Amino acid sequence: MLVKDIATTNYPALYEDELVTKARAMIREQGLGILPIINQQKRLLGVISRRTIMTVSSSKSAIRVKGIMNEPALILSKDTDMTQAAREMLRLDAWYAPVTTSSTVNVYAGVVGLENFLDAFLKAKSPRLKKPVYEVMTTDVAMCTPDDEIDKVWRLMQQKCLHALIVMKEKKLMGIITERDMLESGAIFPEFEAKKGRFKSPAKVFSVMHMPVTTLKEATSLRETATLMLQKSFGRLPVVDEKGALLGIVDRKDLVKSLL
Repeated sequence: MLVKDIATTNYPALYEDELVTKARAMIREQGLGILPIINQQKRLLGVISRRTIMTVSSSKSAIRVKGIMNEPALILSKDTDMTQAAREMLRLDAWYAPVTTSSTVNVYAGVVGLENFLDAFLKAKSPRLKKPVYEVMTTDVAMCTPDDEIDKVWRLMQQKCLHALIVMKEKKLMGIITERDMLESGAIFPEFEAKKGRFKSPAKVFSVMHMPVTTLKEATSLRETATLMLQKSFGRLPVVDEKGALLGIVDRKDLVKSLL
């Protein structure tokens, strides 16, 4: 199977001279992981990630998207083998990669995300989907508390290259906070603008975090896990024991890696 067989071909893109405010609105409202940037000939120029857009929070910003776009960590061509593409994305920790018509013609053709691979594995009824989630989950879980300041948590995510943190209080699972939660809330401070915003005092995790959090039991199969992630657009899910105690966390990357 090739990349063109699983890619999202109607994935939105923006022209290079459009405003960052439009890019932020699209990423927020459509839940995009990346936003490809193209020229008038529809050639791929770069991408804006959710993390990049979080550095610009002013609704009055006149910055053009070409001023903040980055070179993609990986560009896939339509005829790249699906398994090869997945392995490269895992190696580079890229959850999304833009797709072009070929390796020589850089015309934008869509995006492949880890969810596309999960969907392909589900449709193929891979026997590896029978594995229990405890075999692939991560037990070294990054955490914060409900009373931590958002700004502090955001800086920790940047330093550790994390996209989410489990929220715990007195060893009890309270929820989860993700980059997407932060972006949609507008609770973080931009890096190159004055510290201002809708929160007059420092926002706390409890005001932004997602709760109640959906969890998995350790014996849940990878098929059930992948299906739930796709149906609910979850990037990751905590794994708990019968008493609700946290055992670990599993994300889309863990699943794709285990299914290759």
